Amino acid sequence: MNYQSKTLEELAKKSGLVSGKLAFVGFDGFVDRIMSVVDRRIGRGKNFSSISTIEQFAQRIAAAAGKSTNIELYRQTEKLGGNGPIMAHALLQAGLNVKYIGSLGRPDVHPVFKELAERTEAVSLCEPGLTNALEFDDGKILLGETSSLEAISYQEILGTVGEGLFIDAISRADLVAMVNWTMVPRMTDILTSIVERILPNLGPREGGRYFYFDLADPEKRTDGDVQSVLATIKRFCHHGYVTLGLNLKEAQRVFQLCGHEPLEPNEEGLKTMARRLCQDLDIPTVVIHPRDSAVCAQKGEAWWTPGPFEKNPVLETGAGDHFNAAYAIAQIIGLSPPACLTMAVTASGFYVRNGRSPSLFEIENFIRNYQ
Repeated sequence: MNYQSKTLEELAKKSGLVSGKLAFVGFDGFVDRIMSVVDRRIGRGKNFSSISTIEQFAQRIAAAAGKSTNIELYRQTEKLGGNGPIMAHALLQAGLNVKYIGSLGRPDVHPVFKELAERTEAVSLCEPGLTNALEFDDGKILLGETSSLEAISYQEILGTVGEGLFIDAISRADLVAMVNWTMVPRMTDILTSIVERILPNLGPREGGRYFYFDLADPEKRTDGDVQSVLATIKRFCHHGYVTLGLNLKEAQRVFQLCGHEPLEPNEEGLKTMARRLCQDLDIPTVVIHPRDSAVCAQKGEAWWTPGPFEKNPVLETGAGDHFNAAYAIAQIIGLSPPACLTMAVTASGFYVRNGRSPSLFEIENFIRNYQ
């Protein structure tokens, strides 16, 4: 269903609330190197043809079994990365005030995070991770180096930030987004410490306190690890409004862990999956965002919308983080679930077409004009 008109009506009444909201985001940070995979080199520099699909890339690798091969990666750009920094930057561009704590470089902040660090008064905990993002027409493969993130712990956060300042940052935030659970080894411990030591001592916040979580492709984590963090996320429901954002692959993994058989990723299948996950996980809102649509569920209801799918994206890495940022913004200013979905797919669609984060005005304009 198309919710564009409804979303524009709601935004006309409530978009002015964005500038008065504060988000706290953490705790990762990656330097993203966006790569093309060379198929045939014709000359120097960019004079080559790329391997265009993951299937073709897989065939190239499989053909080397029992032998060897040489694959050239061509760096298109280097930029700030990690779910937290990308989401934080998207929130900033849309007009929110943001406080960031994460792995941005130590003792000095890495140059790709310089602007983000200045605008969010960021505190860096350790060196960033590194991601070689291989982008194809049908998806992406993220090759990550994450050893530096092992230094991120609750004790390190308190020791670097200071207990009082850390508590204050969470207390004042309308939105608390703690993302990239998969790549931060001690994230479950951090979440447990926050929900046990900090949140019970905070007073209520006018307008409520919103928590947004993103597992970030937990394929490498055990079933027990995933089940443990989902149980921990549920505990945040006693202290605010909780949303779990999942891409299709993540949703299918969690759905399987809940004991369900796979469903077709069409409108009805996605709605059913979202409703059942809400019920099974006992989390108020579950959002699932495939590449070409999105669905959210709460209180036994589900809403689905197609997205402005782009066959030839300028940039894919970070699309999900822009989806999450826009959905969270729409939530904290009080938009309806269909409007939250529409804002989210629009922000993501703008990003992959333009390779940059949209302002709130650009999101509204894109909603108004895309078909």
